[in-house]
Amino acid sequence: MILVTGATGYVGGRLINRLLSENRNVRVLVRNPERLNGRNWKDQVQITTGDVLDQSSLQDALVGIETAYYLVHSMLGQEDFSSADRTGAQNFGMAAHEQGVKRIIYLGGLGDHDTKLSAHLQSRQETGAMLAEYGVPVTEFRAAIIVGSGSLSFEMIRHLTERLPVMVTPRWVNNRIQPIGIKNVIDYLVAALDNQSSKGKIIEIGGKDVLTYKSMMSGYAKARGLKRFIINVPVLTPRLSSYWIHFVTPVSSTIARPLIDGLKTEVVVKDSSARTIFPNIHPMDYKSALDRTLERLDAGIVPTSWTDALSSSQPDIQDYVTLGSSEGMIIEKRTILIDAEPTSVFSEITSLGGNRGWLYGNWLWQIRGFIDRLIGGIGLRRGRRHETALRVGDSLDFWRVEDLQTNLSLRLKAEMKVPGKAWLQFHINALSSGQSLLSQTAFFAPRGLPGLLYWYLLYPIHKIIFRGLIGKLKANSELRLNTTDKPS
Repeated sequence: MILVTGATGYVGGRLINRLLSENRNVRVLVRNPERLNGRNWKDQVQITTGDVLDQSSLQDALVGIETAYYLVHSMLGQEDFSSADRTGAQNFGMAAHEQGVKRIIYLGGLGDHDTKLSAHLQSRQETGAMLAEYGVPVTEFRAAIIVGSGSLSFEMIRHLTERLPVMVTPRWVNNRIQPIGIKNVIDYLVAALDNQSSKGKIIEIGGKDVLTYKSMMSGYAKARGLKRFIINVPVLTPRLSSYWIHFVTPVSSTIARPLIDGLKTEVVVKDSSARTIFPNIHPMDYKSALDRTLERLDAGIVPTSWTDALSSSQPDIQDYVTLGSSEGMIIEKRTILIDAEPTSVFSEITSLGGNRGWLYGNWLWQIRGFIDRLIGGIGLRRGRRHETALRVGDSLDFWRVEDLQTNLSLRLKAEMKVPGKAWLQFHINALSSGQSLLSQTAFFAPRGLPGLLYWYLLYPIHKIIFRGLIGKLKANSELRLNTTDKPS
């Protein structure tokens, strides 16, 4: 049995999918099991509740475990992340020893001990040492930026490049770095399971190319077809840089600051033992890793998780909204509890558009359709094929049905004229109480600065429309249920 911590993170989620594809028995440790709702692997794993900061909660999670993956990092949730990282690693190492775990596999940060490491990188490496403190052999992989939305460092580079035609950057953009694709990271993590030579080793992993942060941004811009100008200045301190990143990207200044401190250190593989221990893994170059990431957007594959989401509750309609960003997308998600079963909710969702309209602020939808026609788009004139039935490929006003799963989900891709790509997705979670939890998510992948301006100029209108829409879906679904339940 294998235990995976950090299962709700990007690396953890990808790792679990790979492990299951190889028919491995997997148990996941999470603080809140509800965060696994909607994961395609949820019903294929054992779920245990616990927190690495609570040593007593780890005992049951580690019973019968042969190998445990430690993919926890406290920086996102703790002001004193170094202290939290040390405590979590010590608790986990002690509990693993007490339960007879044979091995821990940990993903840490690349950095040369001979140089002065930032607090962020120092904490990542201390975590590996703390995990091994109680005698359980640890395989510690050390990586720099993970290409594929796996690290916040890459998120910063991506969003800065997407959103700024001219970038004024500090001197650290000329520092060398060896990024690695997320696919190769997962390759190493999985290969270590059956590789005894990696036991108790610190293994540095990196991609094929050694670049600079500047060349990473230029490469990203080229892959996206964007013209970008990068100007280096010596006066941008880490504090000023973190405020600028806070303003331009979804990453807050408190999170950006330790990351920027880490970017000032060159992170290049010095020990080539990974090639000897894992001769069958051939790391891809930066362009190939980028292409794999961007193919997800081009294919319309919408991600289900993001980082640093901003949230606020809407108590009057029991609505929860988050605004965040991932895979180069801006994401607005609303979730609402509905006193009706998924069949009723799904019927309401699949009846949207056409002659029925969009339930709330329909005149605003009509204005948007009219504007789309003025600029050469299709507008709302297509309507829908059938009043209530939908199938994949159907046109629905200025949307197209891209994915449809009965009583579970509907994803629409926008075919209106927009400076980017847009989707609207509905997902229904059935609750044991007979109620439904409906998630309504708008995804927008802006193309350059025009796309970013488009989103934020229209955000106040989107907020009104989408909040009203999910509220109407709730009311109509509950009304539909009550009407159905009435005796004839």
